Amino acid sequence: MSVHYTQTVVIVRAPFVVDRYGNETTVRDWARATRTTVRRVSVQPDVSTEDTGDRPVVVTGWRLTTRRGVDVDLQPGDRVVALGRLLDMDGDVARWTLSGRHHHTEARLKEVIG
Repeated sequence: MSVHYTQTVVIVRAPFVVDRYGNETTVRDWARATRTTVRRVSVQPDVSTEDTGDRPVVVTGWRLTTRRGVDVDLQPGDRVVALGRLLDMDGDVARWTLSGRHHHTEARLKEVIG
């Protein structure tokens, strides 16, 4: 086992809220979220920014990477619990291929404070 893929994360996925007419909205129902544990991944620091305007905000970036040949069920809109932090997906999931085969998966995550 590689020492680079020793972390465990939890993927949190919430269904969309359904309005009183039965239509699915774009709002997530986090109270009904499912949690899926994923082992042997790597979560490392990525780009961070801060804004000191009217409302000070720090956005800390993280990058989740899987081992070679491994994919995870991760989608835009999911959240990830990693390193004791609740992180939001930042964009789409990158599924890398090499010679027509899945090589590994990467996802950018972010934590917004402020």
